[in-house]
Amino acid sequence: MKVQVLFFASLRESMGKTVCEVDLNVGDTVSDLWNTFKKSTGQSQMLCAVNHEYSTLDHELCNGDEVAFFPPVTGG
Repeated sequence: MKVQVLFFASLRESMGKTVCEVDLNVGDTVSDLWNTFKKSTGQSQMLCAVNHEYSTLDHELCNGDEVAFFPPVTGG
């Protein structure tokens, strides 16, 4: 199955791209997907959304899903 992945903020800069398409196995989760990018981004924490809704790492992905990853935001 295929999912579209979007990267925002510093993740976009680390990956050198805004969007990519990834082949996954049926039953893969957001965590499985993040593990394929974690090393390349140099970031251990991130937030995610699946199909425009905040999601958890254990969310099981489906063919055609859109997954967005973005770093946690802090302010002061």
